[in-house]
Amino acid sequence: MNKTDLIDAMAEQAGISKAAAKKALESALTEIGGALKDGKRVSLVGFGSFSVSERAAREGRNPQTGKTIQIAAKKVVKFKAGSELSGAVN
Repeated sequence: MNKTDLIDAMAEQAGISKAAAKKALESALTEIGGALKDGKRVSLVGFGSFSVSERAAREGRNPQTGKTIQIAAKKVVKFKAGSELSGAVN
C-alpha cells in the first residue's frame, strides 16, 4: 500500500473526501515528523511508537575495495509495533 492507496482507504472508511483524507494524513505525518525532530517519542496506543535513537560513530568496510572507512554518528528513527498491531499481523 502506498500513500495514495492509504488516502483512498481513509476517505472511504471515514466517509470523507479524498482531499480531506489527504490533508488529514499529511497533517498527521508532519506532526509526527516534527515531534521526532524535537527528540520526542510518539506513541499511538494499539498501533505502536516511534522514537529517535542515536547511533554511535563506527568503522565500516567499503565492499568494493575492502578499505576501512569511518561511518559518522547519526540519529535514526525506530518503530516498535504495539500489541494490537502485532496481534493483527500474527
